[in-house]
Amino acid sequence: MDNYGIWSLIPPLVAILLAIKTRQVFVSLLSGIWLGWVVVNRGNLWLGTMDTLQALVDVFDDAGNTRTIMFSALVGGLILFIQRSGGVDGFIYRVHNMLERHGHRTRGGQRTLVQFFAWLTGLIVFVESSISVLTVGALYRPLFDKLGIPREKLAYIADSTSAPSSILIPFNAWGAFIMGLLALDFENPFLTMFHAMVFNFYPMLALLLVLLVIFSGKDIGPMKKAERRAREEGKLLADGAQPMLSEDLTEVKTKKGVKPRAMNMIIPIAMMVLLMPVMLSYTGWQAALDEMPDAGFWHKAFFAIGQGSGSTAVLSSVTFSLLGAMLLYRVQGIMKMKEMIELTLKGISGLMPLALLMMLAFAISSLCRTELHTGEYVAGLAQGVLSPGLVPFIVFLLSCFIAFSTGTSWGTFAIMMAIALPMADQLGANPYLTIAAVMGGGVFGDHCSPISDTTILASMASASDHIDHVRTQLPYSLLAGGLTALLYLVIGLVFRV
Repeated sequence: MDNYGIWSLIPPLVAILLAIKTRQVFVSLLSGIWLGWVVVNRGNLWLGTMDTLQALVDVFDDAGNTRTIMFSALVGGLILFIQRSGGVDGFIYRVHNMLERHGHRTRGGQRTLVQFFAWLTGLIVFVESSISVLTVGALYRPLFDKLGIPREKLAYIADSTSAPSSILIPFNAWGAFIMGLLALDFENPFLTMFHAMVFNFYPMLALLLVLLVIFSGKDIGPMKKAERRAREEGKLLADGAQPMLSEDLTEVKTKKGVKPRAMNMIIPIAMMVLLMPVMLSYTGWQAALDEMPDAGFWHKAFFAIGQGSGSTAVLSSVTFSLLGAMLLYRVQGIMKMKEMIELTLKGISGLMPLALLMMLAFAISSLCRTELHTGEYVAGLAQGVLSPGLVPFIVFLLSCFIAFSTGTSWGTFAIMMAIALPMADQLGANPYLTIAAVMGGGVFGDHCSPISDTTILASMASASDHIDHVRTQLPYSLLAGGLTALLYLVIGLVFRV
């Protein structure tokens, strides 16, 4: 393995700083990728350029990457379907009626309750972080717009409930991945993971902080300015902001003559969400048969979910949801096949910028993991200078920085579990605290990083400017992350075994 030392940090940091400074995320990511390949080729600009082009092509060599990009594009068609069918307008009508019936007649009361519903939806849809983000964005963006809540607030709620709920309720691909990493060091990775969950403070604090913001009505930093802008000027986006979702997708109205029905949105979304665990179980069923042939059906199904392919599950879920929506709307006489095909293609084309952005995010993540070995370098800096009580605290900080630099929480889990667990064992540190520090640090760094795919999806789903989302979310993430680091420092020094 080549050792690029401090140079392994330069490309991702350049991409992050350029994105924040220029607001040009595409250019910033591409610049970071190019610079990284120049580093790999020892300063040769020509070879660096040619390897950059090849790296973008190689993103699609990974079937999981390709499925995820296809899933993100197909969601565009689903968004147009539920808007055109009257599902969004019907949902808004139902929610407003419910708010009126329960006495939430003031605008402030309605704003609070709608934000709470968005938080609750993100928590419930824990099967996959991407589906959680996209579901919250698709369901609640029209309601947030109608009540004058800035797009940045929707992006914050969607982002801060997706990964935290997925890691805290790990009956999904997240849990399967963590258990796979723990299986190398523990006989019962399932129980080990759940013992560690007690100490997984960051996602708990992130979820609680969103609730505090919603019910107190108190915002800090750039989010406070965004709320004031929306309230006083009626602007859901800042001047000069570039919404991640095409306006062609956000401005589609209910088809003329069609009665708005909430079920036209709820049924396709529910299909997508409920099919996720079914498809996870389906794709992992053969592994369950091989590993536990004599077990009962439900034991096999649960085990299969942990062995299933997350990317296959999300792609098949959105595909069947799209087909189900076509059938639902055709039976009602809302749309004919020609219009459905046109809407699907229009939705896909509207999300092409997102597909390109995800391709760049995957490319820089792969570069940092497999070529520059950024995570290993950062972790190695502190490996030899730790005392047992400081291990969880330092592991959390390192995980935060690696996830922030690489834009991937899963990549951080893979790097840090392999380093942190042997380190904790040798130094006599609490293993559950250490495991939790890796998980929480990975989610925290991923939340803060502008090159993270889930951060990008949150911006897209809410039709928010990406950098504005990162800036407005950062103070809350830092607050929860700071409290988490303090807890690990104190508890790590008190409980060492």
